[in-house]
Amino acid sequence: MKKIFILLTLLYGVQSFSQESLDDFVDDFNYETRNDMKVSSKEIIDLINQKKATLLDIRFDEEYQSWNFPFALHIALPDLPEKMSTLDKKTLYVTACPHNDRAIIAMMYLKSKGYNVKYLSDGLLKLADYLRGDNAKKFIE
Repeated sequence: MKKIFILLTLLYGVQSFSQESLDDFVDDFNYETRNDMKVSSKEIIDLINQKKATLLDIRFDEEYQSWNFPFALHIALPDLPEKMSTLDKKTLYVTACPHNDRAIIAMMYLKSKGYNVKYLSDGLLKLADYLRGDNAKKFIE
């Protein structure tokens, strides 16, 4: 958790935020805020089925090309600043990568730009594990 806080602090500092907005974010941070930042594999599948969210795969191009989810939108993290204008600020985006490091960075970056965004708390590897067998069949139907 300490690493994530440092990462968020650095990200906010780089994004030319006023100190007040970072202070407000940290001052108001609580368990509800923490929980509201996350979406689980089961929740993202439900949200996608209900057309209430878009999975945003922010892995590098090579990673995405080697394996991917056809229902996800792919924008590599380094390309996000130049391509974020293609995103609709009213859509809920759930950022995802295998282990959350880049997903959290992407979430905070997009949130700082006014987008409705959360991150996939259990990562793409757990999503792949979740989407097998009966769950895969239900999702496709």
